[in-house]
Amino acid sequence: MHTRFIDAFAGLPASLQSALEPILSHDDFPAMFTAEQVGQLKSKTSMDDAALAFALLPLAAACSLTPISHFHVGAVARGVSGNLYFGANMEFSGASMQQTVHAEQSAVTHAWMRGEPRLASITVNYTPCGHCRQFMNELNSGTELAIHLPERAVASLGEYLPYSFGPRDLEIETLLMDKVDHGYRIESQDALALQALDACNQSHAPYSQSHSGIALESASGKVFTGRYAENAAFNPSLPPLQAALVVLNLAGEDCLKIRRAVLIERTDPLVSQFDATRATLAALGCHSLAHTPL
Repeated sequence: MHTRFIDAFAGLPASLQSALEPILSHDDFPAMFTAEQVGQLKSKTSMDDAALAFALLPLAAACSLTPISHFHVGAVARGVSGNLYFGANMEFSGASMQQTVHAEQSAVTHAWMRGEPRLASITVNYTPCGHCRQFMNELNSGTELAIHLPERAVASLGEYLPYSFGPRDLEIETLLMDKVDHGYRIESQDALALQALDACNQSHAPYSQSHSGIALESASGKVFTGRYAENAAFNPSLPPLQAALVVLNLAGEDCLKIRRAVLIERTDPLVSQFDATRATLAALGCHSLAHTPL
């Protein structure tokens, strides 16, 4: 079991501990549960979907990186596939506050990066801030996305974000988590660059068309990719680096041990990721960033 889960695991109900132990004991636990695993957990604990997601929140929060606030937020996103995805807030010392990731953004991005087509609900241990409500409004789930909070009746995103403004108001037809392929190509033999290209081709940038993607090589040699997730309100947009860091962190890797990175974006984009990506990676101790314009 990854050391970050030990304390949270100890506080779980005995029946849930017993059901989780065979899954969490693997060093490569991906901070998610397949629909089959969810069914097994529900059967062994007699919990329904909502109760199980609430019970798993301490494990999700244990994945948070909070060197600035020391405030741990966890989220569990449930896909229409039945899969459950952890999310946790992330902060980076030495980088600007704008580079932080909220737990809801983390869980949504985690599900998106793993190919989940749509979310049914998200469970959080603290009320989503306005930033996150706007971020989630970009989803193809729309304002019907169910929000679960402790000691509060389940409510829709629309109830948390009345009089919302989002992609549908701008007649955007392709929404966040919809499957896309922008069709960009590059001439490269670098496997890392090709994975960054694949991420770029699946990025969501309907407002600026500034599609971008990144690939990170960790100290273990594993590769983690991230896609740009643009937002109708602009500021809640999530850069591709943060998307990659979400998956890297949730996989149990160290954000301070990134060997190299490749960022791919359009030539002279309206929104460039390069400067912020270079600065944030430098704050994390990585100075090997290749920049490939399309």
